[in-house]
Amino acid sequence: MSEKKTIGFGVPNEMDPHHFTVEIPAARTESVVITEHFGLRSGTNGLPDSVVRCRLPRAAWAAIAEEAKRVLNERLKEKKLSTSRWSSGTNKVERLLGRELCVLAWGVEAAAKDLVPNAVRNWVALRPDERWWLFSMAAAMTGGEDDGDIGWRKAIRIALTENPTGEEVAEIRTTKAKAKTKAKDDRPQLPRLFED
Repeated sequence: MSEKKTIGFGVPNEMDPHHFTVEIPAARTESVVITEHFGLRSGTNGLPDSVVRCRLPRAAWAAIAEEAKRVLNERLKEKKLSTSRWSSGTNKVERLLGRELCVLAWGVEAAAKDLVPNAVRNWVALRPDERWWLFSMAAAMTGGEDDGDIGWRKAIRIALTENPTGEEVAEIRTTKAKAKTKAKDDRPQLPRLFED
């Protein structure tokens, strides 16, 4: 079986496929731009040629780039496809992997710096089909570059950055249970008038 020829992160080496690009400027102060290109399907039924999905601040990109590369490359290896790496300029990403990457980018685009590791961890924990579903929900109404932190994009940010791990949930529940018990113990007790 011959290896399927691809470009970048799994983009089929064929005429004008549906794919994403990640434009990484050489200047480290400029934003990274993620764009969806509709390929041969563009221009039909009102579909545009492309849509800029996210302009990600460079610091946010730097915080997610390595883990995103690792996850995308793992997925490519599973399909026995060539892996890739990020470089300055245009980086092509297969359409489904691009949707997954958008979900992560949307999760961190307006997030506080200290919450980005949570977003990455929670994004990695999602199954691919869960990432695709989140992309579809957000892209339907708020999938453009100017739609950050609105509707589903805001929901994605909150879900990825504020969603605690199982250990954190257990700790929160224990703390709440202790507080509830203490509150019960602090209530005044009425004398019992009748015995059981």
